[in-house]
Amino acid sequence: MPPDGTPPDSQLGADGWKTHPFLRDLNPGLLTPLAACAMPTVFKAGELIFREGELANRFYLIVAGRVQLEAEATDRPGVLVDYIGPDDVLGWSWLFPPYTWNFTARAVEPVRAIFFYGTWLRERCDADPALGYELMKRTTAVVIRRLQAARQQLVFAAARPVAG
Repeated sequence: MPPDGTPPDSQLGADGWKTHPFLRDLNPGLLTPLAACAMPTVFKAGELIFREGELANRFYLIVAGRVQLEAEATDRPGVLVDYIGPDDVLGWSWLFPPYTWNFTARAVEPVRAIFFYGTWLRERCDADPALGYELMKRTTAVVIRRLQAARQQLVFAAARPVAG
């Protein structure tokens, strides 16, 4: 149940996820395989969604809330890469070998999202090139945004004075 107590589907409507910006202008016929593996989900503030290096077998359309993406560091706390929120997509590693998460994701406030089974959906993409091409184009745009956010964090870090 979302923090406000209403069931996830009642806030989105049964098909409300189909209007998410990630799916904008998608051929309606390609929504059918997505619907077969979509499920509303919630995360509490502070809850770990996935950890860098673990198996990536899912992705999420964020409906409400905020998620922090971090790059793991062995000798110190994770490094902030980006924050994502409503109308964004969480998780692209499910589509690209070796299918492991490239960042750690944690809810920084209560999150409502639509969960998609990436492994199953990847099989559908192999069987339906039109679906695969559309998801690859859309997911690649997400990858580029994350890369740009990581680059921006590097620029900020390089600009900070070194303590001495």
